[in-house]
Amino acid sequence: MGLNESQNTLRDQVPPMVSVCIANYNGVGIIEDCIKSVRVQDFEFPIEIIVHDDASSDASVELIRTHFPDVRLIESSENFGFCIANNRMAAVAEGHYLLLLNNDATLFPDALRVLCAEAERLSQPAILTLPQYDAYTGELLDIGLRLDPFLNPVPNLDPRRNDVGTVHGACLWIPRALWLELGGFPEWFGSLAEDLYLCCRARLAGHPVRALGVSGYRHRVGHSFGGGAAREGKLVTTFRRRALSERNKSFVLVICYPMPSLQIVLPVHLFFLHLEGLLLALLKQEKRLFGDIYAPLIPSLWRQRKRLLHQRRRLQADRQISLISFLAPFQWTPRKLSLLLRHGLPRLR
Repeated sequence: MGLNESQNTLRDQVPPMVSVCIANYNGVGIIEDCIKSVRVQDFEFPIEIIVHDDASSDASVELIRTHFPDVRLIESSENFGFCIANNRMAAVAEGHYLLLLNNDATLFPDALRVLCAEAERLSQPAILTLPQYDAYTGELLDIGLRLDPFLNPVPNLDPRRNDVGTVHGACLWIPRALWLELGGFPEWFGSLAEDLYLCCRARLAGHPVRALGVSGYRHRVGHSFGGGAAREGKLVTTFRRRALSERNKSFVLVICYPMPSLQIVLPVHLFFLHLEGLLLALLKQEKRLFGDIYAPLIPSLWRQRKRLLHQRRRLQADRQISLISFLAPFQWTPRKLSLLLRHGLPRLR
């Protein structure tokens, strides 16, 4: 049973069980499929769909108003990024659970039912996700993500391994009460690695982060933000994506890595990142690569030092798990090394 007229009537009588929150920017051509995949869910409880339009320059708003009048539409006059968009939707959501869904993702028909059943089965609040499939090829991309020592995401392909280090914000299920407890996404991140932050924060507080081995969602990886995917055997990304990703992962590392490991990992992380940047700039003969992506890292950490240390003290003071438990979903081979051996040097544009 999808989001049809009878469900709309039911929603008017009782609060929705799930608020599906879709952050949109210039989503004409993709968001229609996303919303339709929510509407046809085999799910017996009332749901609501919320879309935050981040000052799109295309006809996204008109399309949603015309074809999906039941969608709760938040229109932003400025482009604020993924973090603020989702925080705004969560602030007005009425559902017991939130499902954060990318506008370039589409759910399998049983996705909400599977997620809700697992959430109800667990004895404590948890962050959940489903297997991610490439929307173009149908290939299984991951069942949640493990992490390497520098917090680079490592695809998990083992359906028996449910406890993971992080999940994609493209399809992230969380009880609204847990979202409020964790404080949502850090708005000063802008976009990228906010899902890593939320999952590490949840795990430090003793809440599971789990990937289910059934159902799933299809994702046009890289469509919304550019890059981030291997195409024709080559890893393709953008300067902006890489710069934000490296900066924000470094922020998460400083905030979330328990002592004493942080004292070892942080300097090694920064050393190898700068070495990586110098080698890439030399091999590709492009100075901008180091200057735009890697050179700003340490100045960014310094500018944000007070905020980072405040967040770190607060999170670590409330930590409910040991260092060993925090590191449990890690793999110790650096992810970038395996990508280099498989795909060669990334192509930046």
